Amino acid sequence: MLPRLTQARAPLTREVSVVNEFGASDTVSIPAERALTVYVDKRELVTLMTLGAHPELLVLGFLRNQRLVASVAEVESITVDWDVGAAAVKTRQGISDIEARTARRVVTTGCGQGSIFGDLMAEVASITLPAATLSQADLYGIVNAIRLQETTYKSSGSVHGCALFRGPEMLVFVEDVGRHNAIDTIAGWMWMNPEQKMSGADKVFYTTGRLTSEMVIKSAQMGVPIVVSRSGITQMGLDVAQRLGLCTIGRATNKRFLCYSAAHRLQLQPELAGARVAALNADLDSSSRSAFREQIPSLRTK
Repeated sequence: MLPRLTQARAPLTREVSVVNEFGASDTVSIPAERALTVYVDKRELVTLMTLGAHPELLVLGFLRNQRLVASVAEVESITVDWDVGAAAVKTRQGISDIEARTARRVVTTGCGQGSIFGDLMAEVASITLPAATLSQADLYGIVNAIRLQETTYKSSGSVHGCALFRGPEMLVFVEDVGRHNAIDTIAGWMWMNPEQKMSGADKVFYTTGRLTSEMVIKSAQMGVPIVVSRSGITQMGLDVAQRLGLCTIGRATNKRFLCYSAAHRLQLQPELAGARVAALNADLDSSSRSAFREQIPSLRTK
């Protein structure tokens, strides 16, 4: 007998305003990120971070992969309520020794789930970030330094990289199988640095991974007010960054980037981005299109 599922759905993306490398405003879509706290027979089990596309199946699969249920028939129902961010699991006969089996929480290297989210969020209100800015020139210096860095990713793939910068100067670079491991290693390095609990006030944190809420919060806990990623940002990551006044810059490759939050911390130098590429479109008159095609033979009409 299969369990009853609510089939709860939520929007998967959100439109947000950003500032691009030319200093112009633009609108892009970012993925949603939601905290879903799982309760099994009214007992709180874990908080999962999810896009929310198929929450009931996510919960069911989590129970299976954690070996908490041996068969789908053991689950009577899974009800998801996005208004409170909770998934209620009702089993048919309970889970034997669930306290002992879940007493030891392990934070995995996986990119989409974390049981420490609640603790992190509780500290957000107490964080005050220092005033700091980053010039577009230094941002390009950071991106170039990462490009030149010899990495495990280049030779074998399958890892995430994180780095701490002072301006364009790379202070430390760490790779690990999970981006959370990498940022935690950098946090430990900051504490063990001879400068004694090194200040993050004049630092920039870089990550190859996407900017989720946990990554934004961890950067803020380190006192680093500017975060750069070659990937994008999630909805909750953006919400937290906006609350903290933390500057998040994503899609940073070559000379392209999008500033999602706290754009006042970014000293724009649009002239460094180069000239915009003129697109061949309907706005060009016929003579202009003909001249353009003459210069680029591959675009000539047959």
